[in-house]
Amino acid sequence: MGRLFGTDGVRGMANRDVTAELALDVSVAAAHVLGSTGAFEGHRPRAVIGRDPRASGEFLSAAVAAGLASAGVDVVDLGVLPTPGVAHLTGVLDVDLGVMLSASHNPMPDNGIKFFTRGGHKLPDDVEDAIEQRMREPWDRPTGVDVGRIRLDIGSSGARYVDHLVSTLPAGADGGSPLAGLRIAVDCANGAASEVGPAALRAAGADVVVINASPDGRNINEKCGSTHPEQLQAAVVAAGADLGVAFDGDADRCLAVDHTGALVDGDQIMGILAVALKERGELVEDTLVITVMSNLGLQLAMTEAGIRTVQTGVGDRYVLEEMRAGGFSLGGEQSGHLILARHATTGDGTLTALQLAARVATTGRPLAELAASVARLPQVLVNVSGVDRTRAGTDDGLLEAVSAAEAELGRSGRVLLRPSGTEPVVRVMVEAGHQDLADQVAHRLADVVRERLAL
Repeated sequence: MGRLFGTDGVRGMANRDVTAELALDVSVAAAHVLGSTGAFEGHRPRAVIGRDPRASGEFLSAAVAAGLASAGVDVVDLGVLPTPGVAHLTGVLDVDLGVMLSASHNPMPDNGIKFFTRGGHKLPDDVEDAIEQRMREPWDRPTGVDVGRIRLDIGSSGARYVDHLVSTLPAGADGGSPLAGLRIAVDCANGAASEVGPAALRAAGADVVVINASPDGRNINEKCGSTHPEQLQAAVVAAGADLGVAFDGDADRCLAVDHTGALVDGDQIMGILAVALKERGELVEDTLVITVMSNLGLQLAMTEAGIRTVQTGVGDRYVLEEMRAGGFSLGGEQSGHLILARHATTGDGTLTALQLAARVATTGRPLAELAASVARLPQVLVNVSGVDRTRAGTDDGLLEAVSAAEAELGRSGRVLLRPSGTEPVVRVMVEAGHQDLADQVAHRLADVVRERLAL
């Protein structure tokens, strides 16, 4: 049996991989492990639970609540709320753990279980491993007054989260609303931000045009949101909006669209916000944390702006680890998963949207102009299947080919080989100053991978 926890909690097809039984058992184990570390000492343990609108989230959140209560934990059910909202409330409500039911940007049939520790932080690997181990061990069940209680808190929790988001913005001109005068189109992906996303933008003073904010349990992420921005691009142009923002199903990501309908990706958003924070003296050590998949254009733009970049492996958890280790204030991924450490413990799409819109408002410059400061280099990704991924970093012939390609590209390009973590696949990524060169080098290296690493 493989490891239960992946890079972002437990995830799979709901009612097949992620079952009610699993949700109950892992929640009991989480309560026991967190309790054994001293988190529950001196008081009755408490937890909050949130979910995105997937139909399967209804039975899974009930199973999680049952598991926690059976282990003696008092539970507050927050209902539908973005993942970062659950993380935030885990911290401000001073509860012992938070649980989010969501598969983020995955299709509707999937779902997942994500835990937060006290303060709203994701679990480290060793705690996840301890939870898996605890699931296989017997336990003493509380009875009578010692079993946990479950209550609903739907509505007020969302309003509290919106208030927090808006409080992160500077005052507008002459003390007015921060986003006054801006028309913003928002694509909620029929997901967890369908209410709080538009509410936060309106509370900040924006004129908001909303699409895909009618979740029915089945339509989350369906040809909409940050993974399918085409609808938003058309809506921005049709509404004459200054910009648009698109969330994913649990609203921990945000991509943007400028007034012409052009996409503004996570790299460009990071660059814009990094410069804004640096100007305000809030970018710790003038450093931005990115992953190896961020476009080289971002790194070049940050160097030009006097900002250092630190690279991590792919995945927001690695960005978070680096940020916490160095005390850095901003990091993220090309996918639009940005972490603003001063205001959040995890990626927050609505927070990102507000901060980006505020930069447009305070500078008086259109998003297209701000985004142009991060010129994306042509990037080509080729997946080579049916190869021995374990030898990608050791095969002499392949390494020589990579070195030759890097010499050919010089400082205006780069090569990245990424073995899949689960499949016999090696991903070849090449960036170059010109699309033709990127294509040629990527496919040439893919041929070498195919030949040298053949099974």
